[in-house]
Amino acid sequence: MSATITTNLESPIGLLRLTARDGELTGLYMEEHRHAPALLDNLVAESAWFSDIATQLRSYFSGDLTTFDVPMQLVGTTFQCSVWKQLSAIPYGETISYGELARRIGNPNASRAVGLANGRNPISIIVPCHRVIGANGSLTGYGGGMERKSWLLQHELAFPR
Repeated sequence: MSATITTNLESPIGLLRLTARDGELTGLYMEEHRHAPALLDNLVAESAWFSDIATQLRSYFSGDLTTFDVPMQLVGTTFQCSVWKQLSAIPYGETISYGELARRIGNPNASRAVGLANGRNPISIIVPCHRVIGANGSLTGYGGGMERKSWLLQHELAFPR
């Protein structure tokens, strides 16, 4: 297994930390991200590998990209991975509730567990956990902070497709 590589990318919502291993993106974290892993001593700084992902993120932030094409490795429990897979199916500019997400994974009574899995999503923005809101339409928790969740949702509404 190869070393985990990392780079930082400036964005309109602050510095983003990206990590990858074995040719796949493993993390996209914001500053002060609630569930970001601690920096490991064995990370290797490497910006070249991330150039395509950085280009896609810049295009997203400029309103020119709505769908990412990134090799990813989502590591979590079977339940978490099922939630993250459904997050990836939420179209750009749309939102769903935690209850709807629970229904989509076939477990309609698991909205609280879905919320916890959503909060542990290791690849923010690309796996769009910001598109999940409360049943009453309110913005609820976000690992990157509520101001960033609000910004991302407003951004997607500003560039409708």
